[in-house]
Amino acid sequence: MLHILYIVHDVSDPAVRRRVKMLRTGGAEIVLAGFRRTQEPVADIEGIRPIDLGATQDGRFAQRLLAVAGAALSIRSKFGKLAEPDLVIARNLEMLALARRAKAAFGWRETPLVYECLDIHRLVLRPDVVGRAMRGAERLLARDARLLMTSSPAFVANYFQRYGQVSAPIELVENKHLELSETAPPRSAANTPPPWRIGWFGALRCRKSLELLARFTRAEKGRYEVILRGRPALSEFPDFHGFVEAEPYLTFAGPYRNPEDIAEIYGGVHFSWAIDFFEEGQNSEWLLPNRLYEGCRFGAIPITMSGTETARHVGERGIGVELPEATPAAISAALSAIDVESHGAMRTRVLAAGPGAWSYDAADCRALVARLSTLGKTPRPYPAGAGIITDSP
Repeated sequence: MLHILYIVHDVSDPAVRRRVKMLRTGGAEIVLAGFRRTQEPVADIEGIRPIDLGATQDGRFAQRLLAVAGAALSIRSKFGKLAEPDLVIARNLEMLALARRAKAAFGWRETPLVYECLDIHRLVLRPDVVGRAMRGAERLLARDARLLMTSSPAFVANYFQRYGQVSAPIELVENKHLELSETAPPRSAANTPPPWRIGWFGALRCRKSLELLARFTRAEKGRYEVILRGRPALSEFPDFHGFVEAEPYLTFAGPYRNPEDIAEIYGGVHFSWAIDFFEEGQNSEWLLPNRLYEGCRFGAIPITMSGTETARHVGERGIGVELPEATPAAISAALSAIDVESHGAMRTRVLAAGPGAWSYDAADCRALVARLSTLGKTPRPYPAGAGIITDSP
């Protein structure tokens, strides 16, 4: 069995839970360590008690760096009782620094290091001395990584290959829905009459999208509604909850469980908002977001922005609605000709791609762990139940 130390920037992030679930389903044993965006330590992630490295704040990069520096200084007390893992995975650049510090502190010289990078931060793309310094630090920290895991071909082409950041082999692990058991046929909104429902689910961090959807739904006077669910990045919105409550056709329905609630929430909307302007022209143009895969898996028609990797991805399959520009008029023009019958036909084309286009199953999880197992270190006996909760905290 492969034993992995997984170091992450936010143990409370649902995407971290999905990755842990994927690795464990594939047959790996996980020790999870990381920071959190919650006030109190997180007690349980998929039966694992994370090693708590402290709290960080969303959007406060300097504060995060100080927190990482503090964790590096206390690495022996935090990780001191761990047996040497077979593999260390670092989820993002700051965690790569911490992973290297742990390897050096405990003499894990032969333990392979995997760099998992699922977003390209705007700081590393700056053309000035700050950007050059960040890219230089990344090249230094990733110089002997055995594998780079990333989620979009555009990240590889536009960043890693362009700047020559990482010499390691690249493994594309898309942000697909994790489907580990037989899923009931999704409840369909295809045959319901207007108002048409647009779902914007997941990490809600794009102020431009929120304001655009508000203007669009007001202009349409109730013909369209927007349902928001997930975790709003309050650092990006002056007053997210107040703004939404003041909009007659926007509804925030709170958080949800992923993957448990995905079929229900996407089955209840006609369209999925798969657009993100958070880092416009950079990361937002290159990413393939979770909501793209989740929505398509359960028949919600993706709305994408022209010129993005998301639009290219669905355009190759002949599905979705592509906006030429980010205006209420453009949204109206793209959606106004769609009726119940044509929406049903669009939904059929989306679902015809099959679950494998949008979801990972147990076999995919085993394939990923098998790939990680080839990175150069032979798994060996490990303390039983390491990292697993066996009693109450």
